Amino acid sequence: MTVGSGSQIHYKQNRLKQLRAFCHAARTGSVSAAAEKIFLSQPTVSLQIQALEREFGTVLFERRGPKIKLTPEGDLLFQMAEPLVEGMDKLHEAFATQSGRVDQGVLNIAAGESTILYILPEPIQAFVEQYPGIELKLHNVTGRDGLAMLRADEADLAVGSMLEIPDDITYRPFVTYEPTLITPLDHPLAEKESVTLEEIAPYGLILPPRHLSTWRMVDLVFKQHNLGYHVTMEAGGWEVIKKYVELGLGISIVTDVCLTGEENLGRIPIGQYFPRRSYGIVQRRGKFLSPQTKCFIKTLDRAFADRLVEPPPPPQPQTAGDTEWEDALLG
Repeated sequence: MTVGSGSQIHYKQNRLKQLRAFCHAARTGSVSAAAEKIFLSQPTVSLQIQALEREFGTVLFERRGPKIKLTPEGDLLFQMAEPLVEGMDKLHEAFATQSGRVDQGVLNIAAGESTILYILPEPIQAFVEQYPGIELKLHNVTGRDGLAMLRADEADLAVGSMLEIPDDITYRPFVTYEPTLITPLDHPLAEKESVTLEEIAPYGLILPPRHLSTWRMVDLVFKQHNLGYHVTMEAGGWEVIKKYVELGLGISIVTDVCLTGEENLGRIPIGQYFPRRSYGIVQRRGKFLSPQTKCFIKTLDRAFADRLVEPPPPPQPQTAGDTEWEDALLG
């Protein structure tokens, strides 16, 4: 009986190691990358995965050169095993939270420059004051890099604006902002309370780079109304755009998240033509939420409790290759 009990414990310990190796390989799509993550040799990780395949009597990965891809059976096991592995890995932190002690640990947040500048300062200040022992790492990244960090578990969550959501990502908006036309103070449109697209069309626009969604949205709206437009300048980042509009080099269509009221600009709402933009919490689907992550999400919700008014329709799921975060993540 004693031997059998010891063997069973040893077996369960091995099971956790096997599942951890399997989950890291599934996330990274690479045995070598998984081995690097969990500080094991590549042959050891391969052997652990093979042991699982023998036990379950199935193939968990399709192997194509250095890259691997989950089979349907592998995907099923990954969905079942991932919360268990993450739960065990974060057991100490979860226990501290349940005991009322969230006073240590690390929280990695991915966001773009605009989100960092305009949305996160207040909640981050509140979070740091409430949890001074938690090390906060704020990663200023583009949208694609932010999603890559989530998928590689290099970020606990991301904050930004999304129009399209990959199947492996969740998005929950917590605040919305209005589309606004900004002009120099001495511009002919500056004193108007409302404007039409016909009135905007003759003037040169300053827009974010062409590959980003603001440009595509402007192009779509003008084409829907059979109107032409012209762009006098491409500029990256709302602060840069505001500066050059102030200098009289054009007008622009922005989201009022970037407007503090201290700018020397004319502001005209144009929500009758362009959609509101939501900003929200972006996470890898099925990810175990660490206590630090849960606390930060609560802080965000408190900070913007009165700002999610008539949110836009939820984004439609898309494949990962079709996904791009919004201009909110511009550098």
